[in-house]
Amino acid sequence: MAKLYFYYSSMNAGKSTSLLQSSYNYRERGMNTLVLAPIVDDRYGAGVVASRIGLKTDATIFDAKEDLLAMVRACHQEKTLSCVLVDEAQFLSRDQVFQLSEVCDHLDIPVLAYGIRTDFQGEPFEGSKYLLAWADNLKELKAICHCGRKATMVVRRDEQGNAVTQGAQIEIGGNDRYESTCRLHFKEAYFTDSA
Repeated sequence: MAKLYFYYSSMNAGKSTSLLQSSYNYRERGMNTLVLAPIVDDRYGAGVVASRIGLKTDATIFDAKEDLLAMVRACHQEKTLSCVLVDEAQFLSRDQVFQLSEVCDHLDIPVLAYGIRTDFQGEPFEGSKYLLAWADNLKELKAICHCGRKATMVVRRDEQGNAVTQGAQIEIGGNDRYESTCRLHFKEAYFTDSA
């Protein structure tokens, strides 16, 4: 039986690199993969999954209302899929996580989802919350805080470098806006910088 995997971390842990490597491994063996990316993440252009180390691939974009089971089923009918890979999985809705579990359970296609567990306020993203609850396998990828500890949190910074503690949960950005930190430095930034 195919499984739903969730690879999670803070930013800069190599999630996209891992996704790209997994897709490459399947394709190198003559198997088809479907790489999905949320339309909201357009840092490298819509429909592109890119890593900080320069690797990239084209992806099929989806929005918050897309039925991912129907999308995967249609692609699978065109060409047999061996794996579905989802970048920035934190942006999935509850329904979409359920649909991806259906891809595993009824189409027997493994799904590898990669995403951030919590937002800049330490709150879980909807997609991550349900992936943590429903995935068959959970794997934490390690990022490093500036102090050398494991980074598990993300701090959003303003133009002056101060921690941002309020605002929309989703604001696309990279190292120019976000910093991966350990819990200690997240709390220092969130409760001290913003005071």
